[in-house]
Amino acid sequence: MTGDPRRPDRRAPRVLDAAAARRVAAALLARRAWTRAELTRRLERRGAPAAVAARVVAELAARGHVDDAAFARQWVEARAARGYGAARLRAELRARGVAPAVVEAALAALTTEAALERARALARRYLPALARARAERRPARLAAYLLRRGHAADVVARVVAEVVPTLPAAPRGPARTRGRGRRDAEPPMLE
Repeated sequence: MTGDPRRPDRRAPRVLDAAAARRVAAALLARRAWTRAELTRRLERRGAPAAVAARVVAELAARGHVDDAAFARQWVEARAARGYGAARLRAELRARGVAPAVVEAALAALTTEAALERARALARRYLPALARARAERRPARLAAYLLRRGHAADVVARVVAEVVPTLPAAPRGPARTRGRGRRDAEPPMLE
């Protein structure tokens, strides 16, 4: 019996040799692109010793099958098209193990004007939710939304200044209350 004695039906984790690690890496790469760091971690999780995983990934990189720069460029292009800003993209790529110099090279393709246009498009998609907010809260809500998506503060400020004044007045519906009671009721007196 191998593995955990409390769970006899579980087998001991398999240790991958170089050939098995190559097969696993090929199967992973057939599904999607991976960074060097991601692929190394995945091979280690599958049972390849760290040295074997590093060697296999280095071989694949030498053959052009794993390319962090190409991965970063594609990532930036795809995620920027979905409205994400440079700060968010930088954080995502760093979390995937891409070197800072490679990240900055990929982000160099993003221009300020393109960032403004992406933020404007994102703000336009957010307008229905923003129109329901109280007028005094709209600038803060839009700014928070754009900042969460990774846009720079100067871009956010320009877009908020452009978009918020163009919104119609919020429709007056029934007053929202918290808990029991009415919103316009007098607050309880403290003794």
